[in-house]
Amino acid sequence: MYKLLKTEGRAKRGEFQTVHGTIQTPVFMNVATVAAIKGAVSTEDLEGIKNQVVLCNTYHLHLRPGDDNVYRMGGLHKFMSCNKPILTDSGGFQVFSLAKTRRIREEGVYFHSHIDGHKLFMGPEESMRIQSHLGSTIAMAFDECPSARADHEYVQMSVDRTTRWLERCKKEMDRLNSLPDTVNPHQMLFGINQGAIFDDIRIEHAKRIAEMNLDGYAVGGLAVGETHEEMYHVLDTVVPYLPQDKPTYLMGVGTPANILEAVERGVDFFDCVYPSRNGRHGHVYTKKGKLNLLNARFELDSHPIEEGCQCPACKRYSRGYIRHLLKSGEMLGMRLCVLHNLYFYNNMMEEIRDALDNGNFAEYKKKTIEGFSEYEELSTAPGSDIAKNWRKG
Repeated sequence: MYKLLKTEGRAKRGEFQTVHGTIQTPVFMNVATVAAIKGAVSTEDLEGIKNQVVLCNTYHLHLRPGDDNVYRMGGLHKFMSCNKPILTDSGGFQVFSLAKTRRIREEGVYFHSHIDGHKLFMGPEESMRIQSHLGSTIAMAFDECPSARADHEYVQMSVDRTTRWLERCKKEMDRLNSLPDTVNPHQMLFGINQGAIFDDIRIEHAKRIAEMNLDGYAVGGLAVGETHEEMYHVLDTVVPYLPQDKPTYLMGVGTPANILEAVERGVDFFDCVYPSRNGRHGHVYTKKGKLNLLNARFELDSHPIEEGCQCPACKRYSRGYIRHLLKSGEMLGMRLCVLHNLYFYNNMMEEIRDALDNGNFAEYKKKTIEGFSEYEELSTAPGSDIAKNWRKG
C-alpha cells in the first residue's frame, strides 16, 4: 500500500508498504541483474550503504540459474540472502534488446537466447510464472518497448498489444498468488506505460492502465535514444494521468540530474546501471560532479573520493590508492568505486526525501545540480584523460 506523505509542486514524498518492508520514496533501486551487483558487492554490503530495494531481472535469471532452481531454493530472498524488497523486471526489455532475431505475436515473443542461441518463448503468462517462482516483492508486467524513433502507426499497434498483455499479466498473477505453494502470495504487480515520444498514445495508454487498479505504474521506453528534453516532456505529459495515490516508477533512469528532474515531475522509483557500471571503470560521483580516478593527476592524491562521504571507500582509502588498484587490475579498486557510487545515489535519495519533508526540495535541486558542474567542466576538457575514457565507456 502506498501512502502519500507530502507534496511539493508535483514532487511526491511517500512510503510504500510491502510484505518485505516499507520503502521510503523517492527511492533508487540498486541493480542486481542476476541476483548480484556487478563489482563484487554482496547483500551484506548493501545493508551498509542505505539500500532499500534491489532490482533483479526475469530474463537473465530464467536463463541462469533457472527460475525453477531459484524456486527450489526458496525464492530470491533466500537465494541471495536479502531481507529487503526486491523488484523483478519482466524480461521484456531484454527480449527486445538482446535477441538478434525475434517474432512478436499476440501470444508473446519467440526469440533465441543471447547466451547459446537456443529457442525461447516468453509471453505475459510465462513472465508472471517466472517472477512468481522468483518470489519477488514487486513484479513488472510483460510489455514491448518500441524504439523512441518508431513511427506512430507501429507504436500504437505495439501499445495496444501491451495493454492486452497487461490484462493477461494481471489475471495470471491473481491465479498464481492464490496457489498454496507460491513463494510470495503477496506479490505486487506494476504496469508499464509505453508510447515512445507520442503524447496522444502515452496519455491514452496511461488512462487505460490507470483504470486497472494496479499496485504501481511505470513509465517505460525512455532513456533509449531520445534526448533528455524529450524524456522530461514525456514525464510532464504522462505522469499527471497516472494515479497519484500509487507509486510512479521511471525505468532505467538515470544520472543524478535526471533523477532530480524526474522527482520534480512526480516520480517515486528509479533504477539505473550507471553507478555500478561507471564505478567498474573508475568513474565516481561526487557532489561537484564526476571524476575518473584513472586520471594521472590522482596518482599521489591522499584525499578520499569525496570529503565527508561515509561510504566504505571514503572512510578509509585515498584516491591515490584506489587509482593504484584500478591500474593494477585489482578487483578491490572496482569494488570500492561501485560501493561509493551506490552510496552516493542512495544518500542523494535520502537527501531528496529530507528536502521534501522540510519543504525545500526546489532549493535543494537547484543547489545540487549547480554543484555538479565544477568537476564536469574540468574533467571533460578537450584532450583530457577523463574525456577520452568517457568517450570509450
